[in-house]
Amino acid sequence: MAKNYTLEILAVVAILGFCAVFLYTSSTMTGAEFAGSDNVGSGLIAEFSGKDVESFTPLIPQWEPPSGEIESCLFALQAAIGGIFVGGVFGYWLGQRKGLSDAKVNQ
Repeated sequence: MAKNYTLEILAVVAILGFCAVFLYTSSTMTGAEFAGSDNVGSGLIAEFSGKDVESFTPLIPQWEPPSGEIESCLFALQAAIGGIFVGGVFGYWLGQRKGLSDAKVNQ
């Protein structure tokens, strides 16, 4: 029985290991605060180049939504589209697998 679920067991062990490492590191770090990657990257570029962060302009101008609710709505829409895509891929794979097993039974 365990042979059939080897991949699933490994995935659960990996997830539990990741959670343990995350909990350990977050409990031992004091004074740490989450800063977005944009802020950290801009700060490092400014530090290395010697220019202020405000002097850098993006190649593609950023659009900012008019309110936080619209930003949350767009994020949820993006997550839903991603979920539909992932579900479609897994559904396709499952359909292919079922189609192959049905073809073997019919032969």
